[in-house]
Amino acid sequence: MRDRNAPLSADDIDRLGWDKMDGLLPAIVQDAQTAQVLMLGYMNREALAATLSSGFVTFFSRSKGRLWQKGETSGNRLALTAILPDCDGDALLVTATPAGPTCHLGTPSCFGGDGAQGIGFLARLARIVRDRAAAAPDQSYTARLLAEGTPRIAQKIGEEGVELALAAVSRDRDGCIEEASDLLYHLTVLMEARGFGWADVTARLAERHR
Repeated sequence: MRDRNAPLSADDIDRLGWDKMDGLLPAIVQDAQTAQVLMLGYMNREALAATLSSGFVTFFSRSKGRLWQKGETSGNRLALTAILPDCDGDALLVTATPAGPTCHLGTPSCFGGDGAQGIGFLARLARIVRDRAAAAPDQSYTARLLAEGTPRIAQKIGEEGVELALAAVSRDRDGCIEEASDLLYHLTVLMEARGFGWADVTARLAERHR
């Protein structure tokens, strides 16, 4: 019996509930970093096997009657992170990293919106910081901070931390939100400079609370 918390492997394909939907399973694709739902597609055995072997999300196109790798024309492929079946084995949750907009309308998700919101925006912010790192320092504050190096970034984190502490005792709720936002932004820049991200931090927090 497979571990329900373990990602799906090729050995698990035949154990899924293929007979419930005429050989197709709905596959919900979720951004591995932001947790935003990107799209819904369908997989047959061959599409699932192709996804696992290639590392890129592949569906069975019901309109074309063939396998279809997401992004095969646009280049906006979905790099596979993991696949988890639901409790009945008749639906799949696919986590992946998108290379560009997932929706053919040019948005990150087929379900509308401008990108991940809520707590998922922190991962989206990390991507924005990574993109800005390639800009000219005279055109981007983020690029300038990264060019100045870790000591300067650390100095800014110290300043923002003190400002947040002062806001906690001297300013209202909105003032605290402003200073907390500044601190989290500079912390995200430090993560980019030192080569780690929010996923690493949340994984460490989860370890501590197991």
